[in-house]
Amino acid sequence: MRVAGFMSGSGSNIKKLIELEHSLHLRPEGSPFEVVFIFSDRSDGKSQGERIAYEAGIPYHSYDIRKFYQRRGQRRTATTPEGKQARREYDSLAAKLVATFEIDLIALGGYMSYITLPRCVNVHPADLSITNEDGTRRFVGDDAVFDAIAAGRTELRASTIWIDDGVDSGPLLMLSDPLPVTLPEPLDKLRMDLVKLARVAGRHQEMLKDVGDWDIFPKTIWFISEGRFGLDEQGQSYLDGHPIQYGSWS
Repeated sequence: MRVAGFMSGSGSNIKKLIELEHSLHLRPEGSPFEVVFIFSDRSDGKSQGERIAYEAGIPYHSYDIRKFYQRRGQRRTATTPEGKQARREYDSLAAKLVATFEIDLIALGGYMSYITLPRCVNVHPADLSITNEDGTRRFVGDDAVFDAIAAGRTELRASTIWIDDGVDSGPLLMLSDPLPVTLPEPLDKLRMDLVKLARVAGRHQEMLKDVGDWDIFPKTIWFISEGRFGLDEQGQSYLDGHPIQYGSWS
């Protein structure tokens, strides 16, 4: 399976994916997937994609999304028809790369842009099996860790999903082991100081990478490459032919 790694910042998830690929190559049967190139939506020197690609000996491409919108005189949004059309225009370059390199799957490892391309897997720093009363997912978007801690969750988990047209709404694939939430003071007091609560959330999000993102993200790509995941027309995920069921976590 030919994989493209898309990233925005440190690219630690993509680096872990490449490390898994290299370790699998040590087996007699080799690795069932290959990271073919890395793409970044930043060209301002803050993305580590070029360094990771250089160390892995694979091509690297970047196309700065901020400059794209700046040239168009538009705000960076995908919530309007005009915004989605602009995002499709931005994605057209990446789409050409995906076609040229005959990519089977796009691995979104800390890619901070809404994407209109198909066959994408993303990792999210929250338990996406937790829903609201109306069935929508509770902890979505960029502030998911902050929202979960503010809501009084005692554990955090990372999730991997197939991407659809919504925000963190695609079919759920894997959940990580839990990361206990540890607070420096009572939550009621933290809720009165949002700056401090944001720092607590940021610390937990970094810790969640170790027990969450870096474990299930490369593992999900591996399982997909071996044909272990399935998906039916209703969006139900299967692993080894069995429906994946997620319990009600604490």
